Amino acid sequence: MARRFIIIAGISGLLLVTLGAFGAHALERAIPATHMVWWQKAVHYQGLHTLALLAVGVLILHHPVRALLLSGWLFLAGILLFSGSLYVMALTDLRSLALLTPIGGTAFIAGWLTLVIGAWRLPDLHPR
Repeated sequence: MARRFIIIAGISGLLLVTLGAFGAHALERAIPATHMVWWQKAVHYQGLHTLALLAVGVLILHHPVRALLLSGWLFLAGILLFSGSLYVMALTDLRSLALLTPIGGTAFIAGWLTLVIGAWRLPDLHPR
């Protein structure tokens, strides 16, 4: 599972840079300012949680704690639902997708909570 999360984080990072550049160079004058704010927020949160997913993947390499696995899946769900809904809304103005955004945000929060729980369950790595 660690390998999958690291690969997914790499793909998300690749998409993140591509989508950020696309927004900055192709969309800035093509969509309304409000939609550009949505786009930028999607890029920002995808970036933060791509790094979190990468960290979870690396942690799982050494400590396959169940809570860490759940954290990785929650971060991925948050990226897809939160950032994904904002990307689509920015491009299409399909505001009904706004219902998915808070579900994605909740997944991010739950991901951080399960990361804390997983880290709490890690063995003490420092010699006494």
